Amino acid sequence: MPRATVPVRRLTLAVAALSVPVVVTLVVLVALGEIEAGVAGLAGLVILAGLAVPVRRHLASLAALGTHVDALADQGATATAQPAQPAQAGSTAELSWAIGRLKRSLERKSGELEARVGADEIILDSLPDPLIMLDDGLRIVRANLAARNLLDQNLGGRDLAAVLRNPAVLEAAQAVLAGAAGRTVEFTLPGRIERTLRARIEPLSTRAADGTAAVLALHDLTAAKRSEQMRADFIANASHELRTPLSTLIGYIETLSGTASEDAEARQRFLGIMHDQASRMSGLVDDLLSLSRIELHEHSPPDGRVDLATVLKDVADTLALDARAKGMTIALDLPPAAPAVVGDGEELIQVFQNLVDNAIKYGRPNSTVTAKVTRTERGPGPLSKPSTEGVVVVAISDQGAGIAREHLPRLTERFYRVDAARSRELGGTGLGLAIVKHILNHHRGALTIESQAGKGSTFTVYLAATPPAGRGGA
Repeated sequence: MPRATVPVRRLTLAVAALSVPVVVTLVVLVALGEIEAGVAGLAGLVILAGLAVPVRRHLASLAALGTHVDALADQGATATAQPAQPAQAGSTAELSWAIGRLKRSLERKSGELEARVGADEIILDSLPDPLIMLDDGLRIVRANLAARNLLDQNLGGRDLAAVLRNPAVLEAAQAVLAGAAGRTVEFTLPGRIERTLRARIEPLSTRAADGTAAVLALHDLTAAKRSEQMRADFIANASHELRTPLSTLIGYIETLSGTASEDAEARQRFLGIMHDQASRMSGLVDDLLSLSRIELHEHSPPDGRVDLATVLKDVADTLALDARAKGMTIALDLPPAAPAVVGDGEELIQVFQNLVDNAIKYGRPNSTVTAKVTRTERGPGPLSKPSTEGVVVVAISDQGAGIAREHLPRLTERFYRVDAARSRELGGTGLGLAIVKHILNHHRGALTIESQAGKGSTFTVYLAATPPAGRGGA
């Protein structure tokens, strides 16, 4: 480091200040006649000259130390290079080195603190449940990523009442901050999709450095509540669906055992009805077992290669008799190159058999059911991202009465029927489209439904395509 320049005025003032006692002493001695004025003046000059040298060095050292401290302050906390130390030796140099060491120590501790805070933020943002930190005044100190995503706003510094306008939650939070034990509140959060949440408010034993006095944790119960409701509906519907044919069977069995035991004509007619009801129960049980089996491994998608042209031809051949019974035809519109998809052949046969069977049941007599296959770059839902091979699209269209728009979102619910009486008359179990939905979920595919009153309906299936045979296909 270059030698620091000492201003003349500052040096003069320092030397003058240090020489005051000496000058006063000389003046007193002259006044008492102890020494002559000339000798006293010469002695004063010598003393002043003698003081100037060490004072100048000392002031230069202090100036260099100040420059060094300024340089340390100007450096960023993450700077690795240290400013050069002052060239002077002695106490100021040692002090300079001590200041440098102190700065490096503070930088290291500051870096460690920042890293720890950053790690805490990462951990909090990685938690799946929303967390909100509150101060004594119900003001949000900070919130993790899940909370910000749930409430869709910047939460820091806002009042809890402005974010969660639920009296039960606010009352519980106020009570906890006033000294009560932790509390749990269940509430609904309005929005485009209403959510059911459980709030747990816990006080901190010691207030945090950032002012946090309590933590509000939210747990989303929406899926569990829906699942619980679906389970209850499923049990009620399944019981009802089974009770009706069972009651019919029991009634006819009692009749055949009693008054109709000798009536051959009635017996024959009753046995036909009993066969139909038993077949209906058997179909319902088969569909329930099929649905349960699909849901069991829905989390692991299939990786086989399925030739859709073969699947659709097999389905058309299987249902050709049912179509001819209504004077209907099944038309396949296939591209020249047979499309292949990633999937399970038996499950996809079940998908298209359900869809084509529904088209025949609900289509007008003497009409045509069409199965058209095309390809596209992407589809809805899981297939929304473009892929190298693209997506295979299969549209099953009928020429029936159509379905009212309000029913479309619920068609894939278990046991949901637009016309329950007609569905039972046609032999439907109310599970066909639910099975289709779960199979397509298993395949990471998608289903869309379009319908127009008086013109018919189109059920469109989207499946991931596979590479052509011989180019990496399964």
